[in-house]
Order: sequence, then structure tokens, then C-alpha cells
Amino acid sequence: MTSVAEAPDIASKVGHYYRVDDVYEVGREKVREYARAVQDFHPAHWEDEAAAALGYQGLVAPLTFVSIPAMAANRHLFESVVVGYDMFVQTEQVFEQHKPIVAGDRLTVDVELSSVRRIAGKDLITVTNTFADESGETVHIMHTTVVGITGDDGVDPEITRAVENVMVHGVKVFSQDKDAAASDVETPRRPEGDIHLSAAGAARVPSTTLAFEDLSVGDELPLRDARLSRGDLVNYAGVSGDSNPIHWDERIAQLAGLPDIIAHGMVTMGLGAGFLSAWSGDPGAVTRYGVRLSNYTIVGREGGQVEYTGRVKSLDPVARTAVIAVVAKSAGRKIFGLATADLRFR
Repeated sequence: MTSVAEAPDIASKVGHYYRVDDVYEVGREKVREYARAVQDFHPAHWEDEAAAALGYQGLVAPLTFVSIPAMAANRHLFESVVVGYDMFVQTEQVFEQHKPIVAGDRLTVDVELSSVRRIAGKDLITVTNTFADESGETVHIMHTTVVGITGDDGVDPEITRAVENVMVHGVKVFSQDKDAAASDVETPRRPEGDIHLSAAGAARVPSTTLAFEDLSVGDELPLRDARLSRGDLVNYAGVSGDSNPIHWDERIAQLAGLPDIIAHGMVTMGLGAGFLSAWSGDPGAVTRYGVRLSNYTIVGREGGQVEYTGRVKSLDPVARTAVIAVVAKSAGRKIFGLATADLRFR
């Protein structure tokens, strides 16, 4: 087992960049699959007519949908560049939606190791994925922060062999393996002026249920009580490609130092995004959604539960935007240490 002390200097790799030499086509049924996996039943994810009524040309992808192509794109980074760790634990996620993604979109995806911070003896590693449409406009940017974990942090040395024996094989998102594609397109740093934010996204007026004038600071969002079963986690693993067995294998979870199987952090964030779109009426109203995870959601044999509440934290009358503070609790514990979403209103 390799310790952090023996690992390469990860901080020296900051800025490492590559673009996937393939496109990700957003499938109509994949949108529905993912919406079901995060229990997001907004009609715009399911019915063409409902999406068209909001001004979309196809089914709207849930906000956290981009995690699917991002995970596949990031595989090369975590297998060949960010090395020396036994596992990674997700701690923070930021979604910047510049234009809602819809079925039929063809996206390019790139990967950048954007920062490494050492806090309390642990490495916090942030990866940024930028998604552009066929016109070259950036439609979404996602920042993922994980903590690199080694055996020195209490991980059972048996976990590496155990995980290899239960992992799903042959999962592909792009038409070719990321590892094969990366070497041809890898560059040391992101090209200057590479990001061109979507003008159409900025100009779009959201079709929200409420108008900006209907909002007041302190307004409470309706509570959402979401239930999760182990079957839900297995389904999410299959839909998203995140087959980490701590989300479906008790023994592996315990080897990782966990009390039981836990929900994917992205599942809890996806449920939260659906909580916001159900309230606003338009999944494309969110321009930024940031979550800092502070605890996990245990999904025992009897299942698990997450309760979502929110309130209007601040309002910007010029931009017609609201900042919503989101609270998520499971078994009486806050699982979101800090979570906010910026939404635009009609």
C-alpha cells in the first residue's frame, strides 16, 4: 500500500488538462433513466410536451446529469495522474449551469486538475469539468472536490483486493476508452480563451412558477422527505456508472471504515436538485448549485431517508435571482454542511 508520503507531489500536477477525444450524446431515454435514479419527477424530464411548454427542444436533463460523462472523463486523471491513494471521498460539488442540457445535445468534455489543498494532513483535490455544445459554447461547468484517503487514515489494507473482486467491468460512456483517447489530446494546461459561455443560456428567461416579485427573503420551501432503498443505490450505480461498492456491499463499506452501506453523495445532491426544480417549476432556473458534504446517508436493510428544507436567503432585483439555502438531514444529522443554489426567475 502506498502512503501519501511515498506518493508523487500531487500539488505539482495542478493545471494538468486534457479534452476527451469523443463527444457525449445526451440520450432521451438516458435522461429519463437518470431522472428516475434521483427520484426527480418534474415533467420536463419525462414528457416532450412538458419540456416544450417551458421552451425546451427536448427532454431536459436533471442538473446533476453531467456527473455521468464527467466520471468517465475523469477516470484517466485518477488512474494515471492523481495516484498514491487507496480511495477518494467526495466532499464538495459545484454545478454551474449556463444553459440547460437537453436530449439530443452533443457535448465535448474536458478535465482539469484545478487545485490541491492540504488541510489537517489530508489532500483536498479539485477537478473541473467543462462541457461545451457543438457550437463550442460552454453550457455547464462542474467542480468536484475529493479527499485522498490512504491506509494511514484507517482504511483496511484488504479493501483493494476486495474491491477488485466485486467491481463492475466493461462500463463505457464514450464510444472508446478514455485511457486510449487521453494520450492523443493531452496538453499541459488549458488553452487560453478556451471557455465561451453560452449566450443563449444567459438570454433565456426561465419559465418559473413564481415571478421574482412573488419572493421575499425568509420564504420557506415546502419540505421534501425522500426515501432510499438499497435497490435505489444499485439502480443509481448502474445508470451513472458509479459502481463504488461502498454503496451496495456491506463488507466493502465496513472495510472502508463505514458503519453500513451509504448513499452516493451525488444521489443526495440529485434529490436536492429535484427539490429545487419542483419548487421553482423550471429545472433550467438554477444557475449555480454548490454542496459541501458533512456526513453520509446510511442505507441499512430497512432503507434510509433524507429530509430537504430550504429558504430564500437573499434576492437580487437587478439580475432577478434568488439564493436559496438548502438543508438536508438524514437520521437527524445534517448531511449538507453548506448548500446553496442560485436561481433566476421570470
